[in-house]
Amino acid sequence: MKDLFDLTGKIALVTGASRGIGESIARLLASRGAHVIVSSRKIDACQAVADSIKSDGHKASAFACHVGDMEQIDAIFEHIKSEFGQIDILVNNAAANPYYGHILDTDLAAFDKTVEVNIRGYFFMSTAAGKMMKEQGGGVILNTASVNGLVAGDKQGIYSITKAAVISMTKAFAKECGPLNIRVNALLPGLTDTKFASALTTNDKVLKMALHSIPLGRVAEPDEMAGTVLYLVSDASSYTTGATIVVDGGMLA
Repeated sequence: MKDLFDLTGKIALVTGASRGIGESIARLLASRGAHVIVSSRKIDACQAVADSIKSDGHKASAFACHVGDMEQIDAIFEHIKSEFGQIDILVNNAAANPYYGHILDTDLAAFDKTVEVNIRGYFFMSTAAGKMMKEQGGGVILNTASVNGLVAGDKQGIYSITKAAVISMTKAFAKECGPLNIRVNALLPGLTDTKFASALTTNDKVLKMALHSIPLGRVAEPDEMAGTVLYLVSDASSYTTGATIVVDGGMLA
């Protein structure tokens, strides 16, 4: 029987892959046979993850890209075209959340940075990958959104708004790219133990309140998000597009 989770021969680009959920995704996809391009803003951190993946006997390379910078988006896809000639999987995972506080006090700089990365970055990474996928006959895009895109997080206003936009973006791309054999889905993580979520996980009062609303009674580990991504980018989900899968320990239940 065919291994539905086999990614041998696939080229996968994972953004925000130098740590946290992105790193876990990169490692799992590589373990299933994909050549993973590890990307984030800083090349040294990307290279360290790529080298570790290769030391485990898998395929990986590193390329720095700040998805809030249009020139860097162009550069990474030019690199992929010249180096590999294809892109089969794009995981939009890099995100910004510079402001934690009351929504009325959100300043323009925090607003712009969050929108620039979480909406504009995801959008133009997807269009660049989508154009390549169209030429080659198909591919898969996976967006990391958040449960905050469904239920706004307290003191996380602009971040929650951008993640709601990612959910809508996922459906819009899925609808228009389906006829091109490009599937587009989203992962909606709940509270996960990453540096990115440290404003929540290191605040005992906030953490205690959060855990009270999570039936599993604990914070997720980054590796617990990667399995859902593997499903969504593999042939195991070949008839799944426009889906948003919540992985939150039951919080929204």
